Amino acid sequence: MKLCVIGAGRWGMNHIRTLHGLGLLGGIAESNVERHEELRRDYPGITLFSDYREAAEAGFDGFTLATPAETHHDVAMFLMDRGRHVLVEKPLALTLEDARAMKRLADERGVILMVGHLLLFHPAFRAMKELIDAGKIGRLEYIYSNRLNLGTVRTEENILWSFAPHDISLFQYFTGDLPDEVVSRGGVFLQPAIHDSSMTILTYPGNRVGHIFVSWLHPFKEHRIVIIGSKGMFSYEDSSPDKEILFYEKGIDWVRGEPVSRNGATETIPYEKKPPLTEELAYFARCIEQGVQPQWADAENGIQVLEILERATKSLLSANRHEAVIPGNTGQGRDYFVHETSIIDDRVTIGAGTKIWHFSHILSNSSVGDDCSIGQNVVIGPDVSIGNRCKIQNNVSVYKGVTLEEGVFCGPSMVFTNVFNPRAEIRRMDEVRPTLVRRGATIGANATIVCGVTIGRWAFIGAGAVVTDDVPDHALVVGNPAKQVGWVCECGEKLTKKLTCKACNKIYEKEGKGLRKISTGPFFAT
Repeated sequence: MKLCVIGAGRWGMNHIRTLHGLGLLGGIAESNVERHEELRRDYPGITLFSDYREAAEAGFDGFTLATPAETHHDVAMFLMDRGRHVLVEKPLALTLEDARAMKRLADERGVILMVGHLLLFHPAFRAMKELIDAGKIGRLEYIYSNRLNLGTVRTEENILWSFAPHDISLFQYFTGDLPDEVVSRGGVFLQPAIHDSSMTILTYPGNRVGHIFVSWLHPFKEHRIVIIGSKGMFSYEDSSPDKEILFYEKGIDWVRGEPVSRNGATETIPYEKKPPLTEELAYFARCIEQGVQPQWADAENGIQVLEILERATKSLLSANRHEAVIPGNTGQGRDYFVHETSIIDDRVTIGAGTKIWHFSHILSNSSVGDDCSIGQNVVIGPDVSIGNRCKIQNNVSVYKGVTLEEGVFCGPSMVFTNVFNPRAEIRRMDEVRPTLVRRGATIGANATIVCGVTIGRWAFIGAGAVVTDDVPDHALVVGNPAKQVGWVCECGEKLTKKLTCKACNKIYEKEGKGLRKISTGPFFAT
């Protein structure tokens, strides 16, 4: 097997040296032809190209792409369109839209698209993940990471996009969830509009919190992560000479209603210290050789990291959310958009990135989260809470008493009710029965949700269904009255009888009346 490296810059040279050491280096594509003599001298017998398009026709088994981030989409799309397997350095692309297009093309062409989230292949973090899953620190509660140094200062990307993808990918690895909330703040000191330091707070389901501090204006190098659980804590500093994983049997216990410190022993956790880049590139080669998609650092992982980066960027660039909108205001120039035909009452909160389209009405004391899409002829409120990243299609009314958590999809013309036995001549608004739609649930077109029920996380309500009872997490229900006919994955695909997803390889198990995700597949393909 032979792989070709595109880009012989600072990080590209690491790819070249590592692949050469593995015996996998077959070619180098570098547009700066002045570098070719040096490369030819250091790597005799390796084919050199000045254009990646020429390299694409040379018959290599796969390509690693270590060019500037703004080129990732175009170069990877060119290679994949010709049936080539590609590992793209982080970030996968500069926009979520481009990343999703890359994944679609990879799926259509049947090729491997992997992203260079290097720390997912770091033996120390893999060792900690295994111990967390085994219950070593109890319940995971809090993660923080510091990635600090003096330089190298980038001119084409801010500190968040340059440093934070590593830590975001790790937080996804440890939590297995997208955050419910992302808040980021930072400072601009060296160059206009490019942040040099930032602090990002991520709040995950189940009251788990993480923070990421990144800066290239720091007096010393520090790459540290601390993971805190109910029974103990891990600390690992990659910038230290010994690179030890330390376990602290420390915490706070409640004894007769009083907090009492627990100060147990400190333990050094052994692990095999292998270079993570060697592990990553060897894994990419194995996936190609075995004809299997990567289970970690795959395109979906790259998309999730980009989604979080985009949310953090919107928060970083917006000092605050706007707590009220003047009726009839188009929202242009703000961090959300309201079409001029829509009406926004007073005492309304609208989150950054949200779009509200034609002829919709948001009533007083309602809040709409970040990055929501509100379609035409939608009514929300009064006193309604809509979580982040919800999508409400045309002709839907979200009445008082209804609460939508994060990521809820409401299909066209679906119906919520809020009074169980309404009469036109009898006022019963004091008898409103609350309806809760939990995170990630989908409600199909023309479905009806009778008030007083809870729709579980990631549940899927079929088109036209009439829901009269609670729906468990991950349940698939159809019909009138709605009955459960199966289970669905977080990605929306129906699960097999063994509660596995053929589309994204997640594995579930029964928990109460619903399901609980227990795995996203093995770390290495077999």
